[in-house]
Amino acid sequence: MPLDLANAHDIAHVLTEALPYIRRFAGKTIVVKYGGNAMRNDTMIASFARDVVLMKAVGMNPVVIHGGGPQIGSHLEKLGKKSEFIEGMRVTDDETMDVVEMMLGGLVNKAVVAAINRQGGRAVGLTGKDGGMIRARKMVLGSGQDLGQVGEIEKIDPRVIVHLEAGGFIPVVAPVGAGDLGEAFNINADVAAGKMAAVLQAEKVMFLTNAPGVLDKDNRLLTGLSVQDVEALIADGTIHGGMVPKVRYAMDAVNSGVRNAVIIDGRVEHAVLLELFTDTGVGTLIRG
Repeated sequence: MPLDLANAHDIAHVLTEALPYIRRFAGKTIVVKYGGNAMRNDTMIASFARDVVLMKAVGMNPVVIHGGGPQIGSHLEKLGKKSEFIEGMRVTDDETMDVVEMMLGGLVNKAVVAAINRQGGRAVGLTGKDGGMIRARKMVLGSGQDLGQVGEIEKIDPRVIVHLEAGGFIPVVAPVGAGDLGEAFNINADVAAGKMAAVLQAEKVMFLTNAPGVLDKDNRLLTGLSVQDVEALIADGTIHGGMVPKVRYAMDAVNSGVRNAVIIDGRVEHAVLLELFTDTGVGTLIRG
């Protein structure tokens, strides 16, 4: 079959555009929070897995922190248990915590690991309880409402992650932490990703979400935002609703030493690669 010169030219352009980013990120840690619609079907799961394997193949150190809220909610529904949320966080009693550990640390974690390994990667599944990685305490709301076993992170010990990275493995972490007495706590995956990125001094933390990124009041994508820009956009109502906590987690990471954070649309196939390896990217970049 003769070479399609026009197509070959496009391929060459893509590769040359990617080269400086491959050089820039070689040897650097990139933390990716994985969840939402990116986990909903086999095509998107395979797309994400290929992206992560390619990152590792070109010398990056991807660390995946995954959620699993819909899977937890679905299983609770099958048990006849209604999910309850306060300030966007799932109330987690003892029975719900058992389901959280089973779904996040078991079924969801192993499904993500299997998807990456099918694409040729070497993923290892963990929870924050493994190796004492995530130490947590019970979250206390100012309102006094009880969230049960919802935790906030006290400390992250990254040694397990560092050893896995050095061995050529891809860590896949379920955000379940342990308290002083070994009790389990349900941790918000966005929070865990931002905190992990800060402790690892990652080059970038990426939050996959079900939106294109931060939009202005005319629904146009905003990017290249400073922390000050984001605060102003929150103050004037441009950033509102569920996007507010996401950008705050991103800003916390940047303020803690992560070079930049990006909120990208997990519904876009190969969104991670498009953000990392193209000049325009596909999401909202937040920098210090």
